[in-house]
Amino acid sequence: MFGNLYRVDSPALVERYNRALMHLTGKRTALSEFHVDLSGYSPEVGDELGDHLYLNHGGVNRQFILLTTEQKRCPLLNAKFSTSREILRNFITDNLAQLFALTATDAVAGELVNSVIDISDPRRLFDVRRVVIEADTTTGTLRHAEKLTRLVDRFKSEPDAWFDDVLIAEMIGLAQKSGDLTRNPVRLKAREYEQADFWTAHFGGLYLFQSVDETTLITAGETDGLEDLPVKRLLALSDRNRIARFLTDNGLVEPILRARGIDAAAILRQKMDFIVIDAAAGAGLDLADLDRADLRRLARTNADVLPGAYHGLAHLLSWASSGGDWPRITSEDPAYFYTLRAADTPLRDLVNMLLAELTPLDIRQLFICHKALFYRHYATWPEAKQAYVADFLAREYQVDKAGARAALFGHEPDMTGEDPPPPPDDLIRRVGPWGAVRRS
Repeated sequence: MFGNLYRVDSPALVERYNRALMHLTGKRTALSEFHVDLSGYSPEVGDELGDHLYLNHGGVNRQFILLTTEQKRCPLLNAKFSTSREILRNFITDNLAQLFALTATDAVAGELVNSVIDISDPRRLFDVRRVVIEADTTTGTLRHAEKLTRLVDRFKSEPDAWFDDVLIAEMIGLAQKSGDLTRNPVRLKAREYEQADFWTAHFGGLYLFQSVDETTLITAGETDGLEDLPVKRLLALSDRNRIARFLTDNGLVEPILRARGIDAAAILRQKMDFIVIDAAAGAGLDLADLDRADLRRLARTNADVLPGAYHGLAHLLSWASSGGDWPRITSEDPAYFYTLRAADTPLRDLVNMLLAELTPLDIRQLFICHKALFYRHYATWPEAKQAYVADFLAREYQVDKAGARAALFGHEPDMTGEDPPPPPDDLIRRVGPWGAVRRS
């Protein structure tokens, strides 16, 4: 669950972490070794403190502790907003040189600040469109540098500054704390980031799209209590046709069969395999050491218990790989959202997250795009499915994350190593299985 975290095991880093932790929360850790995520949150420290939201109280204005710029490669755990990880990573990337210099001697502590400190009312979600990052070292290096910069400007502009001993003494004192600004200017840039479209864990899970033509809110829970929000569309996950129309009207999705640079047939087969595994696990069957031939056998012998999504994908695969009859898959079909992926737009990650929630049997997309939901589902699965999925992720994903992601969002070779011929684009565009939600 907590892979790719940064290991903190040196006394110097532990002490820097404790200074930052005390600065932000008034607490310290007695641990001499632990791991941190992108924001500096540590599962071990959370266990020790009995509070896994010690850097994210109330689920808003997430605090962070940076010990090294290497944390940009880490995941963000316990995220309450889908944009938090991207904002933090962009902040580190935009200020890489400065943060590298600052974290060489101290920890950088800060907070993702918006105008909201409480999310008890869903209306407050519409006030978090902009996030400002406040950050400084535990010794106030940036604060001292900013003040010193103002004093230097004053010294240069005031004609009698050379005779102001108090001003000069204050400048010297601040320079001892912030360093030589003329040679090593200390200033962070790009501290403000937009957050118009996002998922939040609050209120049962909400997807808010504000940069589209008509503001849309999609809830994973009940719509009760959300009717008066300032949105044009309020949708539940069960509103499949309306969600399909929203995604297609705004150009947010594309059919897997029309996506460039991928082998759609291989992706469809893999999705079908996951569905077979779920059905077999539910029937109490042994899932150990299965290969593709075993999965085909399981599909044949358990066809009566396979859900509709499997049969819809099978029809589509038959057409794509061997020229079978053209399937009609409308947005009401259980297979419909399994046939889509996010289009290449700025909302791609958010849309893939939504698609993962609409297609929970595709455990690979669920793990990659919506980890919080993946872990919730994982806890409810039979032990046989848990073991199979853990083995699959270790074998197919963790050893080659780039290749596994390419299987969903880029090129995935066919099992034979040969690329199949692409389906005729004009036919797909005219009467594709997603065509049921398109206007003629």
